[in-house]
Amino acid sequence: MDLSNENIIHIKKNGIEYIQFKKLLEYKELINHAYSLGTNVDYMTEKPNKEELEKEQYKIVIKNYKKLCDTIESNYINLVKANQEHTDQVKIVTKKYKEKEPDIHIENYSKTDGLITNKEKYILCTTNADCILLLFFDPIKKVIANSHSGWKGTLQRISVKTIRKMIEEYNCNPKDIICCICPSIRKCHFEVDKDVKDLFEKQFMDLNLNDIIVKQKEKEKWNIDTVLINQILLEKEGLKTENIIDSGICSVCNSNLIHSYRVEKQEYGLNTALIELIKQGEEL
Repeated sequence: MDLSNENIIHIKKNGIEYIQFKKLLEYKELINHAYSLGTNVDYMTEKPNKEELEKEQYKIVIKNYKKLCDTIESNYINLVKANQEHTDQVKIVTKKYKEKEPDIHIENYSKTDGLITNKEKYILCTTNADCILLLFFDPIKKVIANSHSGWKGTLQRISVKTIRKMIEEYNCNPKDIICCICPSIRKCHFEVDKDVKDLFEKQFMDLNLNDIIVKQKEKEKWNIDTVLINQILLEKEGLKTENIIDSGICSVCNSNLIHSYRVEKQEYGLNTALIELIKQGEEL
């Protein structure tokens, strides 16, 4: 199965699969990136197992990160991961805390769902299993960001807060910023009850919700387009429509290739999205 479309390329290499965004590949002398595919590969770093099993799981996850990073010719030691607790917190990455290991489970990134840097060689990392992952790149200021926007993060407008922090910290111009939307659950499968629907209606009263929230005919359930919400929010912050690039891939519809919590339930695994600044002119 090939997920390639007008915005993404599905790559199979070294026994693993991942996608890359065509728009970001236009800047391959400046950045490196990937979104992992394959439900046989897991980037989970916490599972409800006994301590010794958790340690073994951690070793497997690190091996998976190393293999993916090796494949895209990045050094997995430079990986920096947000701990992701469905917050709206976005932090600046200025240093590495572990010398010989990736910065995973670092206290400095607790309660953090977005990372930003203008430093070369730091691989900003997020994970998902239906939630939206957003890769940002400002080719003028040479700034990257990687944010996790689940439905709670979307309600808290973490995409907006990521853009505003890029402006505040690095004087980025929203018109220059590119945002790529990784595979995630889509309106076709993001079904919610009235309590969640009400939260979205209250939070996004400023948006036209006719196409965003749709009631099902047969039952008291609603389908919500969180991808469209983020697209609208980003445009309102000044991003150009043509710079908001959607993979167009639903994680539930493609659960044979992409981890999905709604499909896998408690046994779910995680996909990962990586983005890294590299030296201008340096070959990958």
